Amino acid sequence: MKISKVDDATLQMIQQYQKTDKVEDRAPEKAASASNLVPEEKVNLSTTAKDVQNLKNAISKLPDVREEKVQALKDQIEKGTYRVDADKVADKMVGESLIDLLS
Repeated sequence: MKISKVDDATLQMIQQYQKTDKVEDRAPEKAASASNLVPEEKVNLSTTAKDVQNLKNAISKLPDVREEKVQALKDQIEKGTYRVDADKVADKMVGESLIDLLS
């Protein structure tokens, strides 16, 4: 049996599908040849990133507790000369509250 009249749009869609199908069939071949290539790994750091890394390294070498500061405060407390500045404490509390509200 012979089909005499085929809609041109339908024929075009079938041909496009066949072309696409052929391209997809060849894709694994290209992937296989591409896998033989060795990718070159390269890292490029900006000067800012290098500075940040240097600062992180320097900070990591610092002690977590500043013993001389702790000892000085202990001495002041023992002698009764340590005084808390209420204004500074209030300023810090208000400042931190504002930061909490804005974030």
